[in-house]
Amino acid sequence: MARIPRIMITGEPTAYHIMSRTALEGYPMDDMDKDFFVEQVVKLSKLYFVEVLSFCCMCNHFNLLVRMRPDTGCSDSELKKRLAAFYDKEPIFYEDGQLPYFREKLCNLSKYIREIKVRFARHYNKRHGRRGYFWGDRFKSLIVENGETLINCLAYIDLNPVRAGLVARPEEYRWNSIGYHIQTNNKDDFLSLDFGLREFGVMDNKGRLRRYRRFLYETGAMEETTGSQKERKTAIESSIVKKERKNNFQMTRTRRFMYRTRYFTDSGIIGGKVFVLDTYRKAKEAFQYKRDKVPKPISGLAGIYSLKRLIEAS
Repeated sequence: MARIPRIMITGEPTAYHIMSRTALEGYPMDDMDKDFFVEQVVKLSKLYFVEVLSFCCMCNHFNLLVRMRPDTGCSDSELKKRLAAFYDKEPIFYEDGQLPYFREKLCNLSKYIREIKVRFARHYNKRHGRRGYFWGDRFKSLIVENGETLINCLAYIDLNPVRAGLVARPEEYRWNSIGYHIQTNNKDDFLSLDFGLREFGVMDNKGRLRRYRRFLYETGAMEETTGSQKERKTAIESSIVKKERKNNFQMTRTRRFMYRTRYFTDSGIIGGKVFVLDTYRKAKEAFQYKRDKVPKPISGLAGIYSLKRLIEAS
């Protein structure tokens, strides 16, 4: 039986909700796997002409909400710049005759998602010493209308870990978009701050995020039931929502710091940049690296850098 063709809109920016599940039983993706997944989404989104609105990587599936740009809106100069930056090569490492191929590829939703999934499957199989398929059926895609539909889709994705009972607050989960916003201060402006509603357009970034958190918490406070058994999914506790209302849904400096304390347990080396580099040079002979690792600054903690996953770096 032939596959049903995907509905793809060409010629205009279009938002898609993407979902894909693993073919493996149980919950095979651990914290390091989810870290790698998010890293690939961030990396490939700098290459492809895609605006990432939301994401969530769970232990057995992922959700993405993205807006693809049409190939008619991608200039040759921007295309060359993205290719050179991604492949870390000279600006001209291909012939101009290849630009139509790259333009079509980098504006194609299916190729974008396929590259994410292929990269992750190779990583997972290598890290866990296995072979074979990792993902189940091909990914599902849904065209999403801007406005109320879009912001409700954003909330649905960010509330996944709350509904699953993994965290009490959606931003406590570091592998979803609200967690990325709060825990990294939206590092490198990776995530779009287009939350779908007109009223957001008149706000600065902090105002937009605060307004979205308000919507997210009010939505998450509502109990949700699914399936014929009316299985109840976890909601955000009313006491937590009341505290957020009292604070007008603003993130304090103390709260932001608390969300970033994971670096003090997840990092291999942490401290000033000189200390991290010096310690890394002394220790790296114990490992076999394909390339040197670079200390990353911790957003919100001035002058503090970290190196993570030293053992898995080989």
